[in-house]
Formats: sequence, C-alpha cells, structure tokens
Amino acid sequence: MLSTGIVESFFLIFTSAAALASIALYTRQPLIVAYIAIGCLLGPHGFALVADPDLLSEIAEIGIIFLLFLVGLDLPPNKLRNMLGESLLTALGTTAIFMLSGYLLMRAFDYSVTESIVTGIAVTFSSTILGIKLLPTTVLHHRHVGEIVVSLLLVQDLIAILALIFLASYSGSVTETLTSLGTVLVALPVVAGGAFLGVRYCILPLIQKFDAFHEYIFLLALGWCLGIASAGHFLGLSFEIGAFVAGVGLATSPIAQYIAESLRPLRDFFLVLFFFSVGAELNVGLLMEVFFPTLLLAIVLIITKPTVFSLLLQWQGESRSTSWEVGCRLGQASEFSLLVSYVAVGAAMLSVEAAHIIQGATVITLVLSSYAVIFRYPSPIAISPRLRRD
Repeated sequence: MLSTGIVESFFLIFTSAAALASIALYTRQPLIVAYIAIGCLLGPHGFALVADPDLLSEIAEIGIIFLLFLVGLDLPPNKLRNMLGESLLTALGTTAIFMLSGYLLMRAFDYSVTESIVTGIAVTFSSTILGIKLLPTTVLHHRHVGEIVVSLLLVQDLIAILALIFLASYSGSVTETLTSLGTVLVALPVVAGGAFLGVRYCILPLIQKFDAFHEYIFLLALGWCLGIASAGHFLGLSFEIGAFVAGVGLATSPIAQYIAESLRPLRDFFLVLFFFSVGAELNVGLLMEVFFPTLLLAIVLIITKPTVFSLLLQWQGESRSTSWEVGCRLGQASEFSLLVSYVAVGAAMLSVEAAHIIQGATVITLVLSSYAVIFRYPSPIAISPRLRRD
C-alpha cells in the first residue's frame, strides 16, 4: 500500500476524475458514476493509491458540509410555505410507499428491522443533483414540469435533513438516544436563531456595504458556512446540520441566489471528493456477495418510483404526460441515500453489507434513470439533437 499525502491524493483524485469524466461524457454517462468509479479504483479496495481511512473520512465530511450548505441556500422559508399542497402531499405519499418497499425487500433477505428501516429511509429520496442537471434551463424556470420537480426535490431534501438529524442522534440505548435527540432539539433552535440574527444584523449589512467586491462575498459566505457549522458542532449538532442551518439562514437574504451561483463551482469540487470517498469505501468483492438483493432493490426502485410519482400526480389533476415526465426525472435513488448509509454505518445502525446494498442500488438507479431521461425528454446531454436543450 502506498502512502500519499493530501497534495498527492488530490492530484490522483482530480486528474483521474477528469480523465474518466471525459470518457463518461463521450459515452453519455452520469458524471457521478465516474467519480464513484475513481474511488473504487484508487481506494483501499482497488489499487490503494489513496487508502488513508482518516483522510477519506475527512474528504467525505467536507464534501457533505458544502453540499448541505448549498441545499440550505435553496430552501428559503417562503419556498417552504409555498410547498404546502400538491408537492407536500405527493412527497409524503411517495416517501411512505418507497420506505415500505425498501423495508419489505430487506426483511425478505433476513436483514434486521433496524437495517430494513434505515434502507427504507435511504431509498425514499430522489437525486437533487441529477434531477436539476438533467433539466434544461427553460424547463427549470419556465415550465410546470420544472416547478413540480424542484418543489418535490426541496421537500425531499427537508425530509432527508430530518432523517439525518435522527440518525446522528441514535445510539444503541433508548435512554442515550432520547438524551442525544433532546440535545439536538435544544441546540437546533439556538443555532437557527443565532444564524437568523447573525444574517440580519451582521452578514446583510456587510454585504450591502461591500457588495461591489465579489471575492469578499464569496469569502464571507465560506466563513459563515464553516463558522455556523463549527458552532453547531460545539453545541452538540453535527458539522453538516450546522452548515445546513447556515444555508437556510442566508436563504432569507436577497443575495442568496447570487451566493448560491458563485459557490456552485466549489460545490462541484467537493462533490467530486464526496463521491470519490463513497467509491473508495465500496468493496467490490463484498458488493458481489450481495449483488442479488442490490440488483433487486435497484429494479424495484426503477419500476416503482416513476409509476408511483405519476399515479399520485395524476390523482391530483396533473396530465398524464406531465406526471410521467416528472416520475421519470425523479425515478432514482439519491446522493442523500449514500449520505444516510454513511451516517447510519457510523451510528452502528447498518452493517457494511447492508450499506453496500444501498450504495450499489443507488449507483445502478442513477445510471438507468439517466438513460430513461436522456432518451425520452429534453436535457442538456440528450442523445437526440431534437431533445438536446441547454
């Protein structure tokens, strides 16, 4: 096993990711799969060129922190209020059905009740990254399909955050779990209140005074994210939840969308690191041992997700074509599925074998769902020139 430092590791990760991403784009594959594949190749179960477990853990955590900060920036309270109605009902209905499907499948393979529940939670979510990236700008902002997709993804993201808070509070003892959950329920309003006050009386005045200096706004946003994340961690929350609160706090400001756009390259940078770490922790040999339940779970998700989304939306009055397009665009597991499995393994709620089932099924659904969209609906990477839209 070779020993590599942070500089060598970043060189290997990003050079290899760029090469494989080029191949992925030529062959119309999702870039997420390329990043995970690089992790498999370079990680401890591959060529072991980047094999330091502490380094991999830190890489994953940094990626998650910035991912959740960006998710928070897209969740202003007024959007949350507007979600009540069709999107909330559809999101909650699909969550119940998908969770039950994942639970029953895992129980059929004799996994524990806890592992089955965690798997059910993990597979309920659809990919925000894939869903948004496969939407052309015109569909994203000016068509009803884009409005439905984005609102459903935002509700799912909020449910995912609540699930992560619960998982992070879990311990083997009921008493300890309730104590940890109580700490979170006390700390979360304190951090959230501090974040909203900080934005109103500190961040916004600074932005208004120095808004001509774009690099200053970029630096201020990063400092705000990491500062609130650290404050949350100090009070008993995780860095990730603190970063999410920091994003929601900033989402109330008029400049939130500008900040979100300016940070997207940084988000993509850390997403590469996060998905690399996911791939690095995948043991291909172990994955082959659980290949049948993994494949079956992926098939169940690919079939049920578009169907259930479509039926629920049609029941609420949407047209058949709109409902099926939304269902196909949301017909996969999510990066949050990977994150839930990552957190649940750390909380000893999920075995490594069960985590590999979630991770393997997620990768399969990302690939198959991408094909279903780019062959049938407008997208920036559609195969047909007739469907290709930027």
